[in-house]
Amino acid sequence: MPQNPIRLNELACGANQSLLFIAGPCVIESEDLVMQVAESLHAACTRNGWQLVFKSSFDKANRTSIHSFRGPGLDKGLEILAKVRDRFHVPVTTDIHLPEQCAPAAEVCQILQIPAFLARQTDLIAAAAESVARHGGIVNVKKPQFVAPEDMIHAVRKCEEAGCDKVILTDRGTTFGYGRLVNDMQCIPIMQSFGVPVVFDATHSVQRPGGATTGGARQFVAPLARSAVAAGCDGVFLETHPNPDQAKSDGPNQLPLTDIPTLLNQLTRLRQLAVEFHGTITGAVSKNSAAA
Repeated sequence: MPQNPIRLNELACGANQSLLFIAGPCVIESEDLVMQVAESLHAACTRNGWQLVFKSSFDKANRTSIHSFRGPGLDKGLEILAKVRDRFHVPVTTDIHLPEQCAPAAEVCQILQIPAFLARQTDLIAAAAESVARHGGIVNVKKPQFVAPEDMIHAVRKCEEAGCDKVILTDRGTTFGYGRLVNDMQCIPIMQSFGVPVVFDATHSVQRPGGATTGGARQFVAPLARSAVAAGCDGVFLETHPNPDQAKSDGPNQLPLTDIPTLLNQLTRLRQLAVEFHGTITGAVSKNSAAA
């Protein structure tokens, strides 16, 4: 199926478009930290003409430990995200965990993110799709670590049936035994064959799940991101923090804020080559490879 770019205000994500960068701290630790990260990302992206969507979570409801930091909650979190949206004039996104969170979140966020662990929850996907459709927004569904890329067609169809035709799928790695994720770059063209843009989550892909806290290996973020762009992804998801070792959530797999401009520049240059090569060496995914 031909991939149609998704448009959001001045941004476009999809075939032959510039990369879309979804970036920000894993969780809203404080308003000051969020504003610091947003200001730095906005300045770099504005200076270089890069497409930015700012991301941060108001609640990390899926932490492994009951004692893990979760965030400021829905009301305060959305208030802070609205300030980012209005001050820097960038779209914002956050993840939602319950159907009743979708309507208020869609009032603030142009993109609602379905967490990977919840990507088979029909009520949640339908509520998100219905909520963003009222505002012309987007649903971003993360592929669960335990789901084949071919099966993500069902998440797309759920969004469409609920009235939202603006859908992004995000790959964030696939379970490889206990406590390990790997990336199968075939996921990108397979999920693109559904007619939707595909984003690569470079930071969660290097997580080391398990234990009381989530580990990670941030030294692999850049090479995996470069590989995904070369494979043809339409956007890159990156979590970043001024001091990742002091972050309250997912510190080991977040990138230092100062590293972001260099990496985004590399990815932008690779994207230009990937667009040039599209259709000449990658080929189309056959009907036997992906569900229609």
